[in-house]
Amino acid sequence: MIGAVKTEEKKLRVPAVIEKLPEVQAFIIESLGSARLDDMVRMNIDLAVEEVFVNIASYAYPDTQGEAEVTVSRDDETHTAHIVFSDSGIAFDPLSVPPPDLELSAEERPVGGLGIFLLKEMAADVSYVYENGRNILGFTMKLE
Repeated sequence: MIGAVKTEEKKLRVPAVIEKLPEVQAFIIESLGSARLDDMVRMNIDLAVEEVFVNIASYAYPDTQGEAEVTVSRDDETHTAHIVFSDSGIAFDPLSVPPPDLELSAEERPVGGLGIFLLKEMAADVSYVYENGRNILGFTMKLE
């Protein structure tokens, strides 16, 4: 990519507990250059990050406390952010969950799946692999 301006990847490792969500969200927004993000983009990133991190904190480590790692970079040529979460918890591909039936009322709909559905709708790209004992979920968000 000639002329591409990609920021250096920044990493944060935190205990996978819900109380760390604000720290993770702030790290990502600051890493992307918060002054350059409009409110809607910031809100979408915060929501996507919340969905992924809360799932890790809630389900990846049922019998112990583990860690989550987040890596973030920005590509100024494509005006995108790439965010990757990884953990060494239970192997689980959230992209394999069938989409929720939005025709059903909230009371009738089974619990689960709506957050990943929203992530897929908001992100330009979402991927998952289980590699070397780690769940790796990455997504790309448009910054404009």
